[in-house]
Amino acid sequence: MPVKSLFIKNMVCNRCIKVVKEELEKLGLKVEKVVLGEALISADNLDIYLPRIKVVLESNGFELIDDKQAKVIENIKIAVIDLIHYKKENDRAINISKYLADKLGMSYQYLSTLFSSMEGITIEKYIINQKIEKVKELLIYDDLTLSEISYKLNYSSVQHLSNQFKKITGFTPTEFKHLKEKNRIPLDKLG
Repeated sequence: MPVKSLFIKNMVCNRCIKVVKEELEKLGLKVEKVVLGEALISADNLDIYLPRIKVVLESNGFELIDDKQAKVIENIKIAVIDLIHYKKENDRAINISKYLADKLGMSYQYLSTLFSSMEGITIEKYIINQKIEKVKELLIYDDLTLSEISYKLNYSSVQHLSNQFKKITGFTPTEFKHLKEKNRIPLDKLG
């Protein structure tokens, strides 16, 4: 039985992987592997399942991706989310443009141009938005100092982090910590 890839938009966490796997198995599909943005399915006639797969994915906030460029964009997003939200400490000083080019096997110039044209923002702005959401998460947990958060997310200084945080959110990190309602944005909704 051939193994086929399904590319899926809006998968941003381990819970997403679990939901996609369970939903595909409920349809009677043999799921070989699910990772962020992709499910590997063993099936002879996967095409007959596609309409049902599309419906079940959409009902859970996901989207089946057909277009080659859309797959590249989704892979960029997954790589950035993985790097910022799930990276290990030894990945701290990574060169993001080189990381993305190596991971996707394409020039960073191409990836950057494609991302900007399809998403309406630069990869750099997308990365900043992801980092600010991670800062919010870490501030809410209140386990790390601002200095530790700055170091963990590879900011050059606490001041740099604070300035960027205020520019994006309108609040200083300290003001954000004292808000009664700490508005966070789901990772798949960040532009």
